Amino acid sequence: MLEHWCRSCFCAAPDAHSCASCGSTDVLSHKDAAKLGIAHIDCDAFYAAVEKRDDPSLAAIPLIIGGNGRRGVVSTACYLARAFGVHSAMPIYQAKRKCPVAKILSPNMAKYVAEGERLRELMRTLTPLVEPVSIDEAFLDLTGTERVHHGPPVQTLLRLQQRIRQQMGITVSIGLSYNKFLAKIASDLDKPSGFSMIGEAETLTFLAQKPVDFIFGVGPALSRKLAAQGLTKIAHIQNRPDADMAKHFGEQGLQLARLARGIDTRKVSPAQKRKSISSETTFNDDITDLQTLERHLWRQCERAARMAKAKKLAGGTAVLKLKDNVHQIITRQKPLNPPSDLADILFRTLQPSLQKLADGRAFRLIGAGFSSLCASQEGDQYHDLLDNEAPRRALAERAMDEARAKFGDTAIQKGRALDQSKKVKKPKSK
Repeated sequence: MLEHWCRSCFCAAPDAHSCASCGSTDVLSHKDAAKLGIAHIDCDAFYAAVEKRDDPSLAAIPLIIGGNGRRGVVSTACYLARAFGVHSAMPIYQAKRKCPVAKILSPNMAKYVAEGERLRELMRTLTPLVEPVSIDEAFLDLTGTERVHHGPPVQTLLRLQQRIRQQMGITVSIGLSYNKFLAKIASDLDKPSGFSMIGEAETLTFLAQKPVDFIFGVGPALSRKLAAQGLTKIAHIQNRPDADMAKHFGEQGLQLARLARGIDTRKVSPAQKRKSISSETTFNDDITDLQTLERHLWRQCERAARMAKAKKLAGGTAVLKLKDNVHQIITRQKPLNPPSDLADILFRTLQPSLQKLADGRAFRLIGAGFSSLCASQEGDQYHDLLDNEAPRRALAERAMDEARAKFGDTAIQKGRALDQSKKVKKPKSK
């Protein structure tokens, strides 16, 4: 028997056409609605949504977030831009060609990280079992929370969806099922601001006619291998004996066989301790000049430090990353004692390593970050017996942070940031 839930007032509705309590015709219907407890929440075009919220003049404009330049790529495109065929990971020059009227903004990762944490805090008001997948999505286990929230998970999640919209000014899409695999699939079925459910009885039929790459993790290479065995649809895997899948694809084949039948025994695990914070940028043109590399290094140190401060974390290790013009990746790590979240400390720690590596080689990418993370200590000024100016610079950086929080990121800049080359793809952060 179908159950009906009003998306406007969250009441149980008598039928799928309208709500008897408020008259809304926006009604969810599913026969297992009250039984499902595993959810996947995914923000709708998160970076773009945050920027549109903060600048209403962008509301009706196709908006692309990403690095501008020949090597730039799309991080996020709003739904207006997507209508032109723009999508994540597309080169910016292609996106411009498809949507010449689009506005392109560089990512503001510190802001997105802070908003992502606000989102997770709202999720944690429902259950401690919140497993972040990325900055803007997470799994939740609401099994057994009916008495706490005075209703089944479907009703609780409808309320949360509205709270996120009202308190954060962005929308999310929700998938609800009986395991993580299907909840993730469900959250993609009705974007943006959607709510979809997949019950156990319908799983095999629902999956059967989907292509094999509908299963998360099946990319082009694996799709070709599966196709070579006559496996192009999920139904083909459902009908293939497990022993045969294991023979041709090993453990991965057995995992595919389980997922094709909707079997996923993974638990929703609360957030694991974050291991690193970093920022990197790819240059439009390869760089050999040390001073230019140092200016770019400073910008990445600033960005990494802002993210660390936003999350109230400090790093016990400074990490430098370079990629040369033949795509060789070079990393260097230096200890920070005590741990720090300061851009000045990060830059001065990594600068000697960069000076050694900048031996005339051409580099296409530079990055900086913190690892060995721990909670930052309020007011830590990093006292260095060999550098009497370190405390003064730390105080200055904290003061600049306060000014930027009040007046914007460009309110105050250090001298070494002002002559930063403009011919650079804006950074991606992780």
